[in-house]
Amino acid sequence: MPHPSVLGQPLGLTLDLTLGLTLGLTLGDPNGLGPELVCRVFRHGLPKSLAGTSVLIIGPEQALAHHQQASGGPLFWHRLSDPERLKDHPPSVHLYTPPELEAFPMRPGTVTVEGGLAAGLALETACSLLQSGHVQTVTTCPLNKATLQRAGFDFAGHTEFLAAKAGLTPDDVCMHFAGPRMRVSLVTTHPPLRAVPDLITVERILRKLELTMAAMHAQSLCDPVAVCGLNPHAGEDGRIGDEDGRIIAPAVSQARARGWNVVGPLAADTVFHRAAQGDFSAVLAMYHDQGLTAFKLLHFHDGVQVTLGLPYVRTSPDHGTGYDLVGQGKASAQSLGNALNMAVALTVR
Repeated sequence: MPHPSVLGQPLGLTLDLTLGLTLGLTLGDPNGLGPELVCRVFRHGLPKSLAGTSVLIIGPEQALAHHQQASGGPLFWHRLSDPERLKDHPPSVHLYTPPELEAFPMRPGTVTVEGGLAAGLALETACSLLQSGHVQTVTTCPLNKATLQRAGFDFAGHTEFLAAKAGLTPDDVCMHFAGPRMRVSLVTTHPPLRAVPDLITVERILRKLELTMAAMHAQSLCDPVAVCGLNPHAGEDGRIGDEDGRIIAPAVSQARARGWNVVGPLAADTVFHRAAQGDFSAVLAMYHDQGLTAFKLLHFHDGVQVTLGLPYVRTSPDHGTGYDLVGQGKASAQSLGNALNMAVALTVR
């Protein structure tokens, strides 16, 4: 089982923080919602829920300044030229801009390759600081996967990027989403839908179940983890595809033989309703939209993504770059606030 510090935890918890913790916060695509939401969360400095924590924002300063000045508020961060000197400063909100981003061309609300490059460089910086111990946990603001790749970072997204930088494969980690009423893990992350059936294997299901079960165990959540079928009606005994009986059911049987409290495969059109009613501690979905359509219906504004299996805690808000909302003050900052609180709570527990 992975160390409890990398596992998910319910929202709405009371934090018992220790001094000396440093949380890294990447701005993601600076032209997206990240900088605006960061400004709203930290408008008056450290929130009470993060008292005693140092926050190191990583990204171009002009992105923050653009939104903070638009709101009419004073700058809330202290700029650092060397992030490794963060230990010399009291807990507060700090900013480090990698040298390559000093002249970042701001185009708020616009998709640009430069935005992908900035997101990738901020992530690389965060990974380096995590490995050196100068940062103990990280929350990541949204990036654009297409521009990340066009900028030269050959990863499908945050999860794959962080796994590779930690020396892990995508199968070593698990995308997990936590909200007050529902928790969802994914067997596959961002492949095209036509590729999903070939990626569903007994071994992959068992690994994602292992990480999810450990997360539930760490939270003392005793209800079963439900495993979705792949096909409609979980295959209807092989009449609608054979993956459910040939692959998923044997994986569930092996999990139960290991003593794990697992049920399935269950039809996806009913399992999420039951999860929302409290029948299950979590649901393991076979692919991205199978799990996240239901999750975001309930937790679009307050859900948090947690990457299970990394050697540190990584969280993120459960929304995208939202270019069409940038600068309008309409997007909710609740998911980002929850992600920051959860990153700290999971690290110090």
